[in-house]
Amino acid sequence: MRSRRRTMFGTVMKWMQAKRILPQISDTERQALEAGSVWIDGPFFAGRADFAKVLAQPYGQLTAEEQAFLDGPCNELLAMFDRYEIQRTRRIPDEVFAFIKQKGFMSFLIPKQYGGLEFSTLAISTIMAKLSAYNGAVGTFVVIPNSLGAAELIKHYGTQAQKDHYLPKLARGEYVPCFGLTEPTAGSDAASIKAEGRVFRDADGATKIRLNFRKRYITLAPIANLATIACRLHDPEQLLGKGEDVGITCVLLHQGTPGFSNGDHHEPIGDPFYNGPLIGKDVVVPVDNIIGGVAYAGQGWRMLMEQLAGGRMVSLPAGAVGGARLTAAVTGAYSIVRQQFGIPIGHMEGVEDKVGRIAALSYMMEGARVFGCTAVDQGIQPPVVSSVMKAYTTELGRQLVIDGMDVFSGAGVMQGPNNILGMMYKSAPVSITVEGANIMTRTLMIFGQGATRCHPYALNVVHAVENSDVPAFRKNLLGWIGHFAKGLLRAEWHFLTRGAFVSVPDVAPPTRRYYKRLGWTAARFGVLTDLAMFAIGGKLKARGKLTGRYADALAWQILAVGALRRYEAEGRRPEDLPLVQYACEYALAQVQDAFVGIYQNFDGPLGAWMKTIGVFEARANPVGAMPGDALSARAARTVQHYGPQYERLAANVFLPTDDRVGIGRLLKAFRLLGAAQGAHDRVVQAQRARQLPRGRAPAELADEAVRAGLLGAAEAQQLKDAHAARLAAIEVDSFAPAEYYGAFKRDSAAEYRAVANG
Repeated sequence: MRSRRRTMFGTVMKWMQAKRILPQISDTERQALEAGSVWIDGPFFAGRADFAKVLAQPYGQLTAEEQAFLDGPCNELLAMFDRYEIQRTRRIPDEVFAFIKQKGFMSFLIPKQYGGLEFSTLAISTIMAKLSAYNGAVGTFVVIPNSLGAAELIKHYGTQAQKDHYLPKLARGEYVPCFGLTEPTAGSDAASIKAEGRVFRDADGATKIRLNFRKRYITLAPIANLATIACRLHDPEQLLGKGEDVGITCVLLHQGTPGFSNGDHHEPIGDPFYNGPLIGKDVVVPVDNIIGGVAYAGQGWRMLMEQLAGGRMVSLPAGAVGGARLTAAVTGAYSIVRQQFGIPIGHMEGVEDKVGRIAALSYMMEGARVFGCTAVDQGIQPPVVSSVMKAYTTELGRQLVIDGMDVFSGAGVMQGPNNILGMMYKSAPVSITVEGANIMTRTLMIFGQGATRCHPYALNVVHAVENSDVPAFRKNLLGWIGHFAKGLLRAEWHFLTRGAFVSVPDVAPPTRRYYKRLGWTAARFGVLTDLAMFAIGGKLKARGKLTGRYADALAWQILAVGALRRYEAEGRRPEDLPLVQYACEYALAQVQDAFVGIYQNFDGPLGAWMKTIGVFEARANPVGAMPGDALSARAARTVQHYGPQYERLAANVFLPTDDRVGIGRLLKAFRLLGAAQGAHDRVVQAQRARQLPRGRAPAELADEAVRAGLLGAAEAQQLKDAHAARLAAIEVDSFAPAEYYGAFKRDSAAEYRAVANG
């Protein structure tokens, strides 16, 4: 009997091998799958959400030292430059560079023993969010040294000699690093790089590497004096003892090395950050320049995947979330300061809807950011969740700044020192593109990697088939079938009961229904994952539209968890409840759309059932719908009044104190209007009672209100000051012809290049 079972499963395994039923995994994909950790994504792929474990995981806070850095040096840095002048000239002032180096802004990753600040991942992300939201050019000068590159790779993989030499100089800013990965023919498919390193023995008998490469889109390349070059290393004479094709390797390269050129600039859209090509022709370096030495030759791809597993959680989500939070703060304020038809535009439902969405989704994004960075600080490196955060926060950040621009309207499109959101709007495509274009991340990485690595059985079955291991194949396939049967029953039960029996820990009562509905969506997602693996299998890689919808379903569940986790961690503040409710309703509506899209486009033997009965059931009993108008209004109100809640929601967002221009000018009017609201309302009531003339602004009647005994002199002045501040805050910039044309004049290509290259 045992022999017959072995033969039967062996036959099934050979059939699966021949038909390529399961995904085929390349060496580079295998290294990506083996990098990092499964985190809260695992239970969703398994179809069994465990919210008790989610809530038991820490939600971090900054240390006193980290908070002091944010409140001190960060604010000093952002207050010392004119961001419009940087936009106009494309140059960061020398004193800004000096301050960044002096205060340790380039050393966040570096251990204190090497002169670094050694901040937590959460602190690094929070600092990046604050800087990048206000000015991308200055932000990148801090982001790049503190993300994937020389410091991080040397810290984790470098030889002791490399750590002793490079880390102190990187911490002090003596080395300005950049990381050369992307090439003209290797973008999202970074593993296909053409940059070549060839090992040889020179005339003195020393083993060296000859590099030839052409890199592009490299941030800080024009001003960097230390580049990390990812190349494919070849060793024809096998001098390293690792075969002829050694593999992808990371090599350190100093500015000024013969054959190496940098200094030219690309011209990025939006904020003019330093970015350009790196070119090497017959550049010779010693093998000691390999990060980690000869022992790590050929290990470059694994090193990159291991660091990106958690790294994608940090810099780009930080910029996106910081931008969304700044957008919420200024859009809420502007919607009250700007009036039309005698009322603040933020009280008109069309504008209110935009403000509510910005406020709630930025709250959700911040919760997911803090929760995810805390996990990285706990030693968890979750590549799937990191990819979700990178792709969906940057996409949401772009959408929310578009919403903000709609509210600012004319004040958003007129450029100048007082434009608040315009440059962020123009810069949005940058974060969508880098560290893996969002299209590719959504359609290839999130579900493609997650379905294999996060599923309780899939990767084990794949390994068994690859290794022709019949006992392991039998064990895991039977386990998978049993898992699927249980999951199908669970999903159907939650469908019939609308998640009423999902186990929920002790949480705020108004949020319990969201946990239950997320338990329901997790059960359905788990079953749909199994169906995709069974019915589509090895063809999933080519089904990007379908896998993108799976990614949507997973991402919005994770983001909703971020909002719920934040609400619990921050003490269940009742005034924040509209934000949590809106965020969860919105997220579940996106999950619902993703599920319907999966059913409508599921092919194969189950296609007919999925496209008919499946779609009908999903629509007849939806897991979510868009937030209602009343909830949208309550969410908007959270950022439309200056007070403790507004200040808390805008914590660690840079809000300038200079009240003469831009954000500072707007917030001055916002605060004064809030303080004068009582006097304003009394004048309006008097107008309605015909005690004061109608048809005029309350501030214009301030003196009459004093004479009528309706206001005191101080209140009248307060009303007039608020009105004057309102009028100033809605002004836009204008330029005389000489100023307008002169500001953007390029007398010659040579002059422009001289300015750009410093």
